[in-house]
Amino acid sequence: MQTNFTFDQLADPDTARSNEVLRACVHCGFCTATCPTYQVLGEENDSPRGRIYLIKDMLENDRPADATTVKHIDRCLSCLACMTTCPSGVHYMHLVDHARVHIERTYTRPWPDRALRWTLARILPYPGRFRLALQAAKLGRPFRSWMPDKRLRAMLDMAPTRIARRSDVDRPQTHKAEGQSRMRVALLTGCAQSTLDPAINEATVRLLTRLGCEVVVADGMGCCGALVHHMGKAHEAHAQVKANVRAWQAVKRAGGLDAVVVNTSGCGTTVKDYGHMLRMTDMAHEAAEISDLACDVSELLERLLPGREALHTPNEAAGDIAGTDALHPTAAGQGALRVAYHAACSLQHGQKVKGAPKTLLARAGFEVVEPKDSHLCCGSAGTYNLMQPEISAQLKARKVKTLEAKAPQVIAAGNIGCMTQIASGTGIPVVHTVELLDWATGGPRPDKIPPDLSNP
Repeated sequence: MQTNFTFDQLADPDTARSNEVLRACVHCGFCTATCPTYQVLGEENDSPRGRIYLIKDMLENDRPADATTVKHIDRCLSCLACMTTCPSGVHYMHLVDHARVHIERTYTRPWPDRALRWTLARILPYPGRFRLALQAAKLGRPFRSWMPDKRLRAMLDMAPTRIARRSDVDRPQTHKAEGQSRMRVALLTGCAQSTLDPAINEATVRLLTRLGCEVVVADGMGCCGALVHHMGKAHEAHAQVKANVRAWQAVKRAGGLDAVVVNTSGCGTTVKDYGHMLRMTDMAHEAAEISDLACDVSELLERLLPGREALHTPNEAAGDIAGTDALHPTAAGQGALRVAYHAACSLQHGQKVKGAPKTLLARAGFEVVEPKDSHLCCGSAGTYNLMQPEISAQLKARKVKTLEAKAPQVIAAGNIGCMTQIASGTGIPVVHTVELLDWATGGPRPDKIPPDLSNP
């Protein structure tokens, strides 16, 4: 794609990066085939190619964002399926991130939008505040039908009827390895996840320490920054990123650090981009080191769990993997527990981690199946299901239908947002992949899985 930025414009690092991304695009339109919003809405401006043209026009002309551009950029899930599909390697993520910062700086949203975004940014990244908000949502649920704003109703709908207990595992501490220590890792415990489903972090710590990892929950660590980053609030995002980089660098100086482990894939995509986010700051080198150390928990478990050879069947192309040669088989009835694996967009598209979770589950003795159109988003996408509830609901219904078509006994995923979204549309238990792996290697049965699905 031809661009016409001036030399003065290209002196800005973000504009220079956007120029690189734009020039890589060849207008082929392959991205439209895998874009969830284009599939639902069928409008060119709600496809990556259409948004690229809108962003190019806005940035090249150095003009304030207008309502039309904002509408279509806001509808983008940042699922990054377009980056997986693109034959030219267009790094759409950095382009849309820049567009959102530009929108935040130059566009005045209607006051209800500003209020909603301000509220989400002040509550979700802080577990204590989030817990209080969930308590308030329980009180407000009886008045749901009186609320005129669909987004407020969506917030009440997504709040759990039962608020999870507090967990001690998330406080700053070091969890010692069982037996001889094989490595020392820092765990990002997450903000929303630690409130919505603390069992995920508990299972992660149990499994990693059982496998010989010393797991450090760093003092000073907080939200990964993704939530405000995707709102275009660069200053707030960078402040949260810097706090985490300092916390993990302190862990490294105190006793070494082999990995920064993330068990919420939406956070993982952001942490792996810390080096880019802080590239023009005095913490560029330290941030790049953290990005290099960051890994999804499934990536680390592939290195730690025995039987590293993949156990594929002829049906693997369709997403089904048989659970044979299991570590600790868990059966249901006469066969292995049938698990439908939902590939979170941030894991398969953002981090390019596709096979590890399925292979690990198969090694552990589960029958693993994957739904049709597994590349399409479930509609969660951070706060998307709260700010774009109608589009999100359509994507959720499609995803749940394809998962249930596989007749699974359990649904597994690697991202709390996806888990919450899918669980709100099905009666099938939805658990984190690491919970199943912990169970299969000696840990407790996940609470959401009923006892009659397991053998004694």
